Amino acid sequence: MPAGTATAISCPNIAFIKYWGNRDNARRIPANGSISMNLAGLYSHTQVAFGLTLEKDRLFLDGEAVTGAALRRASALLDRVRALAGVHERALVRSYNNFPTGTGIASSASGFAALTLAASRAAGLDLAEAELSRLARTASGSACRSIPGGFVEWRAGYDHASSYAFSIAPPEHWELTDCIAVISQSHKPTTSQEGHLLADTSPLQAARVSSAESRLRICRNAILARDFEALAQVTELDSNLMHAVMLTGSPGLMYWLPATILVMRSVQGWRRGGLPACFTVDAGPNVHVICPTSEAQHVIDRLNQLDGVIQVLSAAPGEQARLVTNNLD
Repeated sequence: MPAGTATAISCPNIAFIKYWGNRDNARRIPANGSISMNLAGLYSHTQVAFGLTLEKDRLFLDGEAVTGAALRRASALLDRVRALAGVHERALVRSYNNFPTGTGIASSASGFAALTLAASRAAGLDLAEAELSRLARTASGSACRSIPGGFVEWRAGYDHASSYAFSIAPPEHWELTDCIAVISQSHKPTTSQEGHLLADTSPLQAARVSSAESRLRICRNAILARDFEALAQVTELDSNLMHAVMLTGSPGLMYWLPATILVMRSVQGWRRGGLPACFTVDAGPNVHVICPTSEAQHVIDRLNQLDGVIQVLSAAPGEQARLVTNNLD
């Protein structure tokens, strides 16, 4: 491999307490803190090579050349890495996801976390976890949560130095499974990045943000105590609050499809019947159904019986972003 090359993998994450809206859009300082779980077995695999005498950065995602706004967003992150490292060469970036991209399974989180780690190491940097998290945040807010491992909290902070993510419990702390009901594999019409800019147009956003600290405390305590019912209640509440903000913004955003609602209602019914499971939905139509690992196969079997569910992916709590030696050549 040429000098100045590194490869990293990173898991997407599912937020129990959501990130939606910024107090500083340019630096992606969030309006409120958030808590998430990395998703093992799902990953972005990203190789960055500097020093190939390129005139401009080149990006390939799942084998296809990327141009336009997506390339500019990646190049902006690479520019920040170059500035830190004193590197001037353009980069060749090749990235693959082993799960649907752009459908509400946090592909930007895993993609930019992997890009941050691979690019920084290829440029000769050896950054601490907190600095990697801050750097990833500048490209995609939720990417900062895919840098640490396991159950992760993103402290909102008030500036670049104070806004970063850290692990509150390792992956093995709690045997949970995220059973992801895939409703659609199509790219969503409005990206999360665009949606964040609309958050403050909703009259509900201020109330959501002002009450977020209470939900963060409940969620954090539920994870530390492995209290599933407390986690279920606060996770569904927070998901519904975020989507209420989306629906009531200007313009309103409706990410749900009919099957999304069917899954949500079914999960609540299952829990009333004694099956420990809860839902959460990111900016997309797919539904994340969280349950104890001991109940995962039961949940998967039920989800597969629902109309409109294309497939069900499953993931345990995942590790931190990490370098790998199996490059993409």
